[in-house]
This record gives sequence, structure tokens and C-alpha cells, in this order.
Amino acid sequence: MSSGKNAPVSENSRQISLQACLDECMEALDLFLNNHFNESLDKLRPRSKESMYHALIYATVLEMQAMMTFQHDDIVHAGNTMKSAQEVCQRFRKKSGTLRIRGANDDDLSEEQLHAEVCYAECLLHRAALTFLQDENMVSFIKGGIKVRNSYLIYKELHTYIQSDTSFKGLNHKHLEGGVSFGIGAFNLTLSLFPARILKLLEFAGFSGDKEFGISQLNAGATSHTLRSMLCALLLLCFYTFLSFILGTGEGEVEEAERLLKPFLLRYPRGAIFLFFAGRAEEIKGNIDEAVALFEDGCKAQQVWKQQVWFHHMCYWELMWCFTFKRHWKMAYFYADLLSQESRWSKAMYVYMKAAYLSMLPDAESRPFGDNEVDLFRQVPTYKQKIAGKSPPTEKFAIRKARRYKAINPIRLPVPVLEMMYMWNGFSMISKRPELTEGMMDTLLEAERTLQAAPENEYSVDDTCLILLLKGLCLKNQGQMQAAEDCFRQVYSSEKKLKFDHYLVPNALLETSLLYIDTGRKEQAIKLLQKAKNNYKEYSMESRTQFRVHAALIKLKADTSDQDEITAL
Repeated sequence: MSSGKNAPVSENSRQISLQACLDECMEALDLFLNNHFNESLDKLRPRSKESMYHALIYATVLEMQAMMTFQHDDIVHAGNTMKSAQEVCQRFRKKSGTLRIRGANDDDLSEEQLHAEVCYAECLLHRAALTFLQDENMVSFIKGGIKVRNSYLIYKELHTYIQSDTSFKGLNHKHLEGGVSFGIGAFNLTLSLFPARILKLLEFAGFSGDKEFGISQLNAGATSHTLRSMLCALLLLCFYTFLSFILGTGEGEVEEAERLLKPFLLRYPRGAIFLFFAGRAEEIKGNIDEAVALFEDGCKAQQVWKQQVWFHHMCYWELMWCFTFKRHWKMAYFYADLLSQESRWSKAMYVYMKAAYLSMLPDAESRPFGDNEVDLFRQVPTYKQKIAGKSPPTEKFAIRKARRYKAINPIRLPVPVLEMMYMWNGFSMISKRPELTEGMMDTLLEAERTLQAAPENEYSVDDTCLILLLKGLCLKNQGQMQAAEDCFRQVYSSEKKLKFDHYLVPNALLETSLLYIDTGRKEQAIKLLQKAKNNYKEYSMESRTQFRVHAALIKLKADTSDQDEITAL
């Protein structure tokens, strides 16, 4: 296709067509964000075989559904739809097969072709994600990796182009910029989260990750009121309220999340997705009752699209944890039960949590629905599944912990709910609410008394160390730093005595180092982080711990003026 300079009439008609497509897709997204999900798809579907943007957004909505329902048929359907969208985008791309868009001569791409490139790159990225979910073999991983790399190269080329003084800025340039901001931002932010040893391999393959640059690109996209604004905002909200919290040092970035949420909540006051993230922000701040109200409000707002129970499942998961923080075990059990019945994400995890909540109740207290925790724990391994060829780490952890209930007379787990709460960084969540921390400490002290009164067994040391780790977190929340440090030290001093829960040692080192960071002992923190990073392998939830160690090291690098201290980073 020739450039606009050579064919003004036909190109002008195409410009209008492109603008009309973008306007209609923006209307469809508005419907989606206002909970009119069926109407949104109805607006997109008729032109999804002829318009690259209709095809892309239609497939993206189906992909969001598939990733949340985790039903095989939904994943296959979304993958096929995204493949069709990619084929539609291909029809609008330059036919040369090689992307060369840096010059300012007559061979430059037209505006339509530039948009086709960014849509094509986005389809590749989405298809890679669905490929990883759909199949379990190595060939699928290689195919997915190739799609990711091709997508990344196109985004890099487009970014270089739109930054140049000679770039062609058509009528819809802001949408092109928004698409590039989403791709470049997503790659940079995501890659920056990986621990150093993984990042080195990715850099060798040509990838690079700069967190601040990624955030700035996504912020630009989220605030630009373009077709990708929602995707940019959702990715940032996930980072601020989930990734930086669960895989980071536990602070979250709630102020940034609320700043980003404000205009979307004004525009979509009943938008279920934004109510959910508002609830998550309140949860991080320790405002648990406010969070519960927002999650419940989000469920009420999203009643129209019955197929989209995935949104309710997200709210149920958070409501489960909210009631956990308040030690309302039966209410938390209720939401775990709903998830075990309705969600396909990880039935093993949900059944484990049901059993865990029941085990927190006094022996004499009646169990809901006639359930029995021992029977439920024994069922956990039967629900094992694989995602992208592997069992999820939390599911593997739950299955391993449930094994001790195989015995005819099983030895009870002391505080399984609080242990899993730690895996999701829940003790940081309650740090701003003294009464919640005090409640958790009461539960731990009771469990400790029970353990000390019981005959010694093969799990005694491991159970004692678990309680010590969690007590240390509560003491830290209460400002009793020396007592907290003593608890953590007792855990890693017991390394050679542990038989099962070897994950406790690197995590105790991590928690001690975070305590040292908070009290200004940065050199000591670095030594412990390096020890946790390099000396322990193949323990439960290793990846999550390594991500948190990496985040702590990066935090030290940002906070420390004496860079010689952290050359090992």
C-alpha cells in the first residue's frame, strides 16, 4: 500500500474508516466498563472479520473471560478468535514481510499500516499468553516464546519510530501511541520484576526491563483516553495492588492505585472492575470493612452477564481473605466453599482452604454442611491440575501440607490458614490495624500452647518454627523489633533440625532482612538477602520468595546512596 502522499483520495477514505472503527470500539469499551457486557460484544462481533480493531478488542474481551473461568473450551475459543484477529490485522500490514518504519521516504508505512503493526503485535502477545495456558508440552512453550519475541521486536521498532522527528502523525496518532505505550510498558514492567538470574537469560535473548520506564509508558497510556487506556490502567492496578504487594516487600503502592482509579470511578461509578480494585486498595490500607462493602457492591453491580462468574470469583477470593484477617473463620469458609464449587482455577487450593478454616474452629463447634476437615484434607491431592504444564506453586504447597492427613490418626496442622495467609503477604495487610495483629497473635499463642502440651512427634520442630516465623511478623507489626528478630533467628538457627518445611529458613532470612531495612541496618540486610538468594534451592514456593528477595534488593539499591555496598546486585 502506498503512503498518503501518493494516494490522497483513497487514503483519506481509509482514514475515515479507521477513525470510525476506533470510535465504535471506544463505544464498545465504554459499554464493557459500565457492565453492559453483552451489548459490548454485540457491537464488536459484526465487524470482527473485517476491522482490525473490532477483531482485536472482541478477542481481548473473550480472552479476559477465558483467563478467569479457566475452562478449556473458553481458552480454545479465545485462542481461535485471537488467531482470527491476527489474520485480520495481517491483511492490513505492509506486504514486504519486514518491518522497516524509521525513514521518511515514499516507502514509509501509511497510518493504517502502522495501526496494523501495533494490533498485530498485540495479537501475538495475547496468543502467547493463551498458548501457555492451553497446552502442556515444550513445543507450546517454544511457540509461545516465538510469539512473545516477535511481538517485542515490533513494539520496539514502533516505539523508535514514533519517537523520531520524521514520524508520520495521522488523524488517529494518539491511539497508535496508546498501543505502543501498552506494549512497551507491559514488557518493561513485567521483565523488571524477574529475579536477576532469570533476567540475565532474557537479556541474552534480547529482552530488557526498566520498571520506571515501563510505569511511565503505562501511565501515559492510561491517562490518554485512547482505546488502550483500560488495558494500561488494569495492568498498572494489578501491579500496584497485587504484584508489588505479593511479589514485593509488602507495601503495595496504594496511593498510586487510588490516583489512577479516581477518574475511572468518576466515569464508571458502577463499573464492577474498578469497584474491585477500589476494594483491594482499601484492603491494603487495612480498611477491611470498607473493602468488604466494595467487593460486595462489585458483585451486585455485575449481575447482568451471568456467564462472567469469574468476576464474582475474584471478589469471593478477596472476601475470603478479608474475613480471614478478622478471624471470622466460618465466613471465610463460606467463600472458600463457593470457590470450590464454582471456580476451575485451583479446586485443590479451595478445598485445602475449606479444610484449613474448619481446622481453626474449636473441636466442639459444629461444622457447616456436615463437612469434616480431615476428609477435606485427604481430598486435596485428587484435585491436582496443571497450568502451562505445571501445577501452580500454591497448589503444590497445599497438596504437600495436606499429606500428613493421610495417616489413620493424623497430626493436625497448627495454623494452616495463617500459614497460607503468609504466602499471600497477609501479615503486611493487617500491619496498619493493631487489633487485627493482636487477634492473630492470640491465635498463634494458643496454637503454641497446644503444641507444647502435645507429645513430641516428627513434625514438632517444623510446626514450632512456623509459629515462630508468624509470631515474628506480628511482633514486627507491633513495633517489637528485637523480639521479632529473635523469633526469626530461632527459625534459621533450626535449619538442620527441620524435616519438611525447608521454605521457613530462606523466608526467615528474608523477613529479618526486611526488618533490618526498616531499622536502617542495610549492610546486614544485604548479607542476609544474598544468603537467602544463593544458598537455598528447591523449596516450597521458591519463586515467590525469590521475587520478594529481588524486590528487597532493588529497594535497597534505590534507597542506598553508597552504591559500593550493593555491587553484588
